[in-house]
Amino acid sequence: MEPPAGPAPPLMPSRRSLRGLDWFIFFVADVQTGFGPFVSVYLTTQRWTQVDIGLVLSAAGFVSLIGQMPGGALVDAARKERFVAGVAIAAICISALTYAALPIFPMVLAGSVLHALASCVLGPAMVAISLGLVGHSAIGERLGRNARFASVGNGLAAAAMGACGYLLSARAVFIVTVLLLAPALLALRTISAGEIDPERAHGAPPRQPVIKPPIKPGALMRNRPLLIFAGCLLLFHLANAAMLPLMGSVVTMRSSQWATVIIAACIVVPQLVVAALSPWVGTWAQIWGRRPLLLIGFAALPIRGILFAAVTDPSVLLAVQLLDGITAAVLAVMVPLVVVDLTRGTGHFNLGLGILGTATGIGASLSATLAGYLSDHFGSPMAFASLAAIALAGFATLWLLMPETRPVKESD
Repeated sequence: MEPPAGPAPPLMPSRRSLRGLDWFIFFVADVQTGFGPFVSVYLTTQRWTQVDIGLVLSAAGFVSLIGQMPGGALVDAARKERFVAGVAIAAICISALTYAALPIFPMVLAGSVLHALASCVLGPAMVAISLGLVGHSAIGERLGRNARFASVGNGLAAAAMGACGYLLSARAVFIVTVLLLAPALLALRTISAGEIDPERAHGAPPRQPVIKPPIKPGALMRNRPLLIFAGCLLLFHLANAAMLPLMGSVVTMRSSQWATVIIAACIVVPQLVVAALSPWVGTWAQIWGRRPLLLIGFAALPIRGILFAAVTDPSVLLAVQLLDGITAAVLAVMVPLVVVDLTRGTGHFNLGLGILGTATGIGASLSATLAGYLSDHFGSPMAFASLAAIALAGFATLWLLMPETRPVKESD
């Protein structure tokens, strides 16, 4: 019988690879920014109805729903995470070109589906690269750093795209997205493939004999804390996914000239909060645990929904968006960190991300259509109030059922 494996050696990634990951996260956030609320603004300027916009966004959400678990399993099976991420970035840029060139329903629908498929593998690939570079003991702080660079990228890109939308046209937002392809791929190339531990990148024991039989992927579907967390995220995204796009449509109807500027500001403000808070979240998650920070993040969403229902002043809307920054900072770090905790030693980390991504896709795919229907038939205040009630249900579920997942002792 072989002796038990000792502790894994610490990972020592080079400064070049870590900086490359920083900039890759930054430019990926830039590329993805154009597919946020700017889509609703752009399609509204093209005289699309809220129902049609909701259908396109819901279709993308449905594709995310069915693609998350296969996407996570694909990343787990791959041994070239950088290549997978690069292909996904290229597909997203093709999608942006489709939006800009042919804003008709079939082509926009095809572009949204392509974007959703690419995102199903891009998100897990980025987290897998991070985990493979730094290991479990440093992943909390690394995820906080990732969130900081993503938020700065989102904020700067939103400001640039808002200015392009105001000075040129809403279509220019998607042209900017395409131009960001080159720096994203260059940053990806600076990450050394040899420094990414392929076992730790997928939550498996690191390059050493395995005494226990491998855990089957189906076992994750019986992981009670993972399923509870998936339910909480479903309710959260059912409430959250349509909230800012709906506000974007409301603002566009009131003042189409200033809509892209206001929405850009509504994106930039929370990103500043995320940039400031996310490293702090990653650090304190190792001290306080995951649950207290998750409760704070979930609590901010129902408050935001109620305020959106009552507020019309653009300057107050920006203040309300500070709550979105708190929520985004918490979830950007906590969602992958909780999956790291719950899938450690299984070798199916990215499949675990895919399970949560499926729950997110269910919520997001239903959110846009639900909010569009409520807004068209009962008015936007009722739509926001309904979304706030759903968010409150998600908070209550987390509070009552979700256990703490932080390991007693952090190690690789």
